[in-house]
Amino acid sequence: MSGRGDSEISETGEEQHAESGQDVEDVEEIENLEDLEDPDDPEYVARRARWTAAGSGALLALAGLAAAVLRVTGSAPALVPAAYAFGAGFCAFAAFLGSRGRTRRALWVLVAGVMVMALGDQFD
Repeated sequence: MSGRGDSEISETGEEQHAESGQDVEDVEEIENLEDLEDPDDPEYVARRARWTAAGSGALLALAGLAAAVLRVTGSAPALVPAAYAFGAGFCAFAAFLGSRGRTRRALWVLVAGVMVMALGDQFD
């Protein structure tokens, strides 16, 4: 708790900078720059979480599919490439969930997909 009242928190950036003596034009110029993103901004954090979940899900799905293809061409039992493919499907679904903003669910589905792939590796 910072001890500030609600009226102090609700001030816009223009009002705060107007009180400090800066021109409103300078504030608008700074606000229009997209390069100055605040890493503590909830929208920025959510966007980064979506990209992370979608990217890691897609990467693990590709790795699982590649492992399934390599195991099909080898002398592994049929259960091994099926487990890799099934785990890759889980990871692809996690990438979809992550891109839609369901990052917590995507994390758990991603963990389940990697566990299925690891279990399939144990049958080899």
